Amino acid sequence: MIPANGGEVSVPPISLNHRRVLHATTLSLRPGELLAICGPNGAGKTTLLRALAGLLPGTSPRDPRRVAYLPQGARSAWALTVWQVAMLGRIPHCDAALAPVTRALQNCDILPLRDRRVDRISGGEARRAMLARAFATEPDLFLLDEPTADLDPAAAQSIMRLLRRTADAGRGVVVVQHAADLAIRHAHRIIVLDAGRIAADLPARDALPALAAAFGLPFGLDPEPRLLPADDDPPH
Repeated sequence: MIPANGGEVSVPPISLNHRRVLHATTLSLRPGELLAICGPNGAGKTTLLRALAGLLPGTSPRDPRRVAYLPQGARSAWALTVWQVAMLGRIPHCDAALAPVTRALQNCDILPLRDRRVDRISGGEARRAMLARAFATEPDLFLLDEPTADLDPAAAQSIMRLLRRTADAGRGVVVVQHAADLAIRHAHRIIVLDAGRIAADLPARDALPALAAAFGLPFGLDPEPRLLPADDDPPH
């Protein structure tokens, strides 16, 4: 079980299809912190997040009122409106409170789309609708698998700023993030996962060498022109 006030969480070894994909590990989850889980494909990032969510054998169940989980590539199988998708986040509370849903759509910048069918908007907009569902729950802890997938660069920066503000306001936020630059810029802390093991657990500003090693890439200053975050997004 994830401690109410954060703390150490032990995850058992996980095997899928008779193959060990995650070794036994312990990590700390802290309120007021945005934690990014990074690493190459197949490192076990999604498995670790699902284990934290209590969705794998041998893991403790979660309280869905306290912990909101957004899986990778989450989609609606029904022709729901954006509002109806976000309203699903109130199911754990057994209510139909409107204010949390409105706030969630505002936070995810999709309130103008509230009456649009989720299967008739862009992939990035649909991704934000799914994220709004998690926000509508108003949990203590967010477990988000690739929340910026399908988003254009500006929208990805916007969502990561939102997640950083959410953490700074006292919630715990854990994201699986392939974009190392987004993780370094916005996260408080980065866990680097490699071959099912935690290779590094560092403040985000110190994680670049470990990330480079995990991806097998050099690191340094890039002299080529590139897109920059908005002016209201200063590095930490």
